[in-house]
Amino acid sequence: MLTDKKVLLGIGGGIAAYKSADLIRRLKERGADVRVIMTQSAMEFITPLTIQALSGHPVAADLLDPAAEAAMGHIELARWADVVILAPATANLIARINAGMADDLLTTTCLATSAPVVVCPAMNQQMYQNIATQENLANLNRKGFTIWGPATGSQACGEVGPGRMLEPLVIAEQLGQFFAPKLLAGKKLLLTAGPTREAIDPVRYISNHSSGKMGFALAQAAAEMGAEVTLVSGPVSLTTPARVVRINVDSAQQMLTSVMENIQSQDIFIGCAAVADYRFADVATEKMKKSAEHMQLSLVRNPDILATVASLTDKPFTVGFAAETNNVEQYAKGKLTRKKLDMIAANDVSVQGLGFNADNNALQVFWPNGQQTLPTTDKLSLARQLLTLINQQLPTK
Repeated sequence: MLTDKKVLLGIGGGIAAYKSADLIRRLKERGADVRVIMTQSAMEFITPLTIQALSGHPVAADLLDPAAEAAMGHIELARWADVVILAPATANLIARINAGMADDLLTTTCLATSAPVVVCPAMNQQMYQNIATQENLANLNRKGFTIWGPATGSQACGEVGPGRMLEPLVIAEQLGQFFAPKLLAGKKLLLTAGPTREAIDPVRYISNHSSGKMGFALAQAAAEMGAEVTLVSGPVSLTTPARVVRINVDSAQQMLTSVMENIQSQDIFIGCAAVADYRFADVATEKMKKSAEHMQLSLVRNPDILATVASLTDKPFTVGFAAETNNVEQYAKGKLTRKKLDMIAANDVSVQGLGFNADNNALQVFWPNGQQTLPTTDKLSLARQLLTLINQQLPTK
């Protein structure tokens, strides 16, 4: 778990600071040594005495601290930490770290450390969705920071939406996975995610309800497990996970082209995208106008990306997804055999709260000589379980 791991917790000034006390307890339960930096505004929400009692160490708060060795507490803490977790990370704290500011102990330590930095956003839903905050988070992600959350739900202000800090137990469990053995180290993994859009004319298209959340969770988990990850994504509004190369596409044809351009030397391919089965035979070059009472449009089959990859002479370990509404096992096993896949992960999207657009999912996984059920959990945890199964089934070279 987290035995002997040195965790530096940075607490920002938000109401979610009360959760930090429980987070310290959860981390220590798992064997971590926890030290804490609090911003001045954080101390308005929870007292340093409470945090000190839980962590077993004095709280650091002052940038210029005569009590610190050589009066450089930020350097000492930056060198000490195996990981820095910012929880809660307020909109203000995220903005200052993205700007590279060093105007207090916490921001200065983040600049001075070579340890990974995990950001757990917590703020009002409107503040979180503001373009400035989204750009700040995207920039931190590109710089190699890891973003966990936020969750969606009711907030202290009475509003409902994204912006809740992840629960302490979830953060502690994810940190345990963060330090878990890199099962996929040295492996190259290519996956598809999200929907495709098939144009009717310059302003209309057909698509589906895929949010891309499962595919992006797989990309994040694979990167955490040490794989070199390339993500070919349809149009979704999700942040690219850290250390993942992302290629954006719209149509199934574009997705196939990107996959085939990158498939060489891949060890694993996961087709998680909800690819349109059909496209329009003739795409209008101008907006189609209403005329007759009825309209007929001709459709042609799209290329089968999974089957194309699985038919390669030197194919990677190929994993498909099957989103079904009935006879899940029957259809999944048929797809596994028909497309000559190495593994397939099936889910019942008719179950309320699972599958498309949901944060949770459950999978039935099948391979030629076995199967396993992965029960309902959040998609990132599910992704880690599926990748562990894939690793177990990979052929040894």
